[in-house]
Amino acid sequence: MSAGRLYIVATPIGNLDDITYRAVKTLKAVDAVAAEDTRHSLKLLSALGIQKPLISYWSENEKARSEEVLSSLRAGFSVALISDAGTPGISDPGSVLIRKAIDEGIEVIPIPGPSAAIAALSVSGLPTEEFTFIGFLPAKSGQRRKRLQQLALEERTLVFYEAPHRILEMVHDLFDIFGDRQALVMREISKLHEQVFRGTLSQILGQLGTSTIAGEYVVATAGMLREAIPVDVALQEVRALMKKGLARKEAAKRVAESFGLSKKELYDKSLD
Repeated sequence: MSAGRLYIVATPIGNLDDITYRAVKTLKAVDAVAAEDTRHSLKLLSALGIQKPLISYWSENEKARSEEVLSSLRAGFSVALISDAGTPGISDPGSVLIRKAIDEGIEVIPIPGPSAAIAALSVSGLPTEEFTFIGFLPAKSGQRRKRLQQLALEERTLVFYEAPHRILEMVHDLFDIFGDRQALVMREISKLHEQVFRGTLSQILGQLGTSTIAGEYVVATAGMLREAIPVDVALQEVRALMKKGLARKEAAKRVAESFGLSKKELYDKSLD
């Protein structure tokens, strides 16, 4: 008997009208649905007039339930994997099952649809030729700030997800570490209370301070502009290369070329 197929089905992030015809067709055709929260997914399926056996597949039981889903797939049954909103495996459970299915040679088929990150980027006004999706930052302040410091020199647009109880603290950290960059904060995308905040990070902090804090947030910030890179940050890069065994002159040359700075100025300052 040939194995069944695993369908990775994107579901609406808010407005039910955003579901695709293909997603509905797939959910009607599969033998079972593996869902992040069966109660939430039952409401979605009921609204679509679909009745299917549901398998609970949330982050805490992902490894154990992936075996249950794989057993069904091995037996020739088709399964649709859905999350509470958006695409499974993208800051949502799903990656464990998808990896195991691929390793076993089971066909994994994407059914694309809504994405909070792409929706926010599309209206951000920020450069979108290249961007880096980060997802959720660490919940603890120290770890979050450390991660942001690692990202401070990234030149591509950055996209984050954040929970309502951390959004103000997270944007404050962005401002402290990234400086006053252009950014966008968007909440409740495609829902009744959708709201967009644009401007510099300091301006957005002011806007957030007078708004209702609720719902899920997407945050996008401009990348580091080469000409805006502080010399002291570049010097840290020079010292890091020197610790790895690179000569001072070569380290200064590499960093200066990478950041568009004067090689002589950087070299001279590194002697201080």
